[in-house]
Amino acid sequence: MNLPLFCPIPISDPERIQLAHGEGARLTRRLIREELLAAFSNPFLAPLADAATLPDLGGRLVMTTDSSVVSPLFFPGGDIGSLAIHGAINDLAVSGAEPMYLSVALILEEGLPMETLRRVIRSMKDAAQACGVSIVTGDTKVVPHGEADQLFICTTGIGRLRPGADLGAHRVRPGDRILVSGTLGDHGLAILGSREGLEFGDQLCSDSAPLHHLIAVLLSSGANVRFMRDATRGGVAAVLHELVEQSGLTARLYETALPVSPAARGACELLGLDPLHIANEGKLVAVVAEESADAAVAILQSHPLGIHAAVIGEATSALPPQVLITNPFGQLRVIDEPSGAPLPRIC
Repeated sequence: MNLPLFCPIPISDPERIQLAHGEGARLTRRLIREELLAAFSNPFLAPLADAATLPDLGGRLVMTTDSSVVSPLFFPGGDIGSLAIHGAINDLAVSGAEPMYLSVALILEEGLPMETLRRVIRSMKDAAQACGVSIVTGDTKVVPHGEADQLFICTTGIGRLRPGADLGAHRVRPGDRILVSGTLGDHGLAILGSREGLEFGDQLCSDSAPLHHLIAVLLSSGANVRFMRDATRGGVAAVLHELVEQSGLTARLYETALPVSPAARGACELLGLDPLHIANEGKLVAVVAEESADAAVAILQSHPLGIHAAVIGEATSALPPQVLITNPFGQLRVIDEPSGAPLPRIC
């Protein structure tokens, strides 16, 4: 009797992600060992257990989770891989923590070219090594073609709270100064230009960068730092509205003090955008006591990531609590809270 022959594993392109890569069997193990473990190898990840067993961190733990769904995957100044690492690192750092370990989950679309995945993995590896953190565990899932846009990354970070760190809106007082660590809007505008084919000049690149070393220098300097956030989605305006809501104080800014690069300023004027509403991926907003402001700015400016740091405003007790800005002619206007991103999927 002649029985029909069939192949239980469909023949497909080995250089593209298949649904079988997410089914937990042979192709999953191959993907993990040949692509992920090969790049991220360390003693905590090597056992490939369901969870990583970590050593005693010797202090209070700080934990964060972030997701990266940026489009396009690669853009001037960065890519989704380094962005995912920097995002988790910065969330820990502005909370007063020393970043130590990361968990990474990949959501892959069927048909994704393996070379695209390898390029992203290399970028994640390089970023993690440069930050001095280890990727110790993770997960990989594959969804059918058309049910995702190539690649999504979820990162969870664990860090150790720095001794004496006490940051939060509850510590902000009237008279405190509001600082930013550099120019505003670079990341969001770089993504917009890359996605829409707009030419803003070679100088306009994403500012994606890890801020933990910059923050460590600031916190160890003795400056009285009250509050910190990284100004990502919604930009500086979103951070300040969060501050106002939680503190009950008014944030008053000075338009002439805002550090905006000529390329970003030109792009904003062309498109009718406000740099305060545009995402950044390597800039922080800090509130410091009035007497620490000058020293804090000098400390930030002494670091390569803080060269353009500036005091942009102050906290006041003016009621009702809101975000205000003074223009060059002395006129006040309200900075509205972002109700929606001017450009979705920027991080």
